[in-house]
Amino acid sequence: MIRENISLLPYNTFGIDVKARYLATFGSLAELHELCGQVTASGLPYMVIGGGSNLLFTRDFDGWIIKPDMQGLRVLETDAGSCLMEADAAVVWDDFVACCVRQQLYGAENLSLIPGTTGASAVQNIGAYGVEAKDIIETVNCMEISTGKIFRFRNEELQYGYRTSRFKTEWQRRFVVTAVCYRLSRIPKLNLNYKGLCEAVEQQDNPDRLSAVRQAVIGIRRAKLPDPAETGNAGSFFMNPVIPKTHFERLQAQYPAIPHYLLSDGQVKIPAAWLIEQCGWKGKTLGKAGVHSKQPLVLINTGGASGTDIATLADRIINDVYNHFGIKLHPEVIFL
Repeated sequence: MIRENISLLPYNTFGIDVKARYLATFGSLAELHELCGQVTASGLPYMVIGGGSNLLFTRDFDGWIIKPDMQGLRVLETDAGSCLMEADAAVVWDDFVACCVRQQLYGAENLSLIPGTTGASAVQNIGAYGVEAKDIIETVNCMEISTGKIFRFRNEELQYGYRTSRFKTEWQRRFVVTAVCYRLSRIPKLNLNYKGLCEAVEQQDNPDRLSAVRQAVIGIRRAKLPDPAETGNAGSFFMNPVIPKTHFERLQAQYPAIPHYLLSDGQVKIPAAWLIEQCGWKGKTLGKAGVHSKQPLVLINTGGASGTDIATLADRIINDVYNHFGIKLHPEVIFL
């Protein structure tokens, strides 16, 4: 279905009221193939969106917004050790996680309550509490917009990294993800390396350890993060920066309590939330845009903010963190 001059207010969790020239949805591969021909022939720019939870619209979009509407979920194969599940791109991510937990399939539980869709998980490589989508993704099905050809890419072809993939770099806006295949474990295997998560699980009065992890993650996220239905936001706005060990050691000499995670390559990851809070931004506002009072990694629309308002606040935070620590923050959110 194609609609013209449509408000994107319901299609982005920041609650930014901008318009798109065209909003196109598809419920089958045949519909998508036809749509690709129309988009290509028009010569207009295009953007594929999922749940709109990782986007910041700063102006009207004079082109095509393409939104998948395929929502099937299928078991492709199963054995004593694992299960391969295929989810169409518009399946709500947390619905997929809930389904896995109900069926006692391990691997996705740490990613509970992350907003968005399964299709977006394969583009963004979502992650939380020591787990990333790439850890369970086996293949990704796509259609090339310019040709209508169907491709299936293996995990290793997608060059997954921290909140990135080839879909966000050299293949940006080349493909539409149509389905993702995830390999889940049938053998009990939990990742409780994060101290806070481990403690929250132990406090659960639940003999089902897998379900306990999911409930613990949901509890932590709800306590720290605002509900987009009530307060416009896109979750974590900035990526956690990774710096050389020498840079970290200089900072540690000045800030002995600086939180950090030593990576396998010798570099050090610093929580962006800590950096932002040290610069005094936690709970502060700039016009109609603000920083969440419980989680400074989250920028919020306090009511009636424009995309430019949010972007201006982000720039101020980036500059302050760089001036204080010599660290450049990079948005996780995509600006349009």
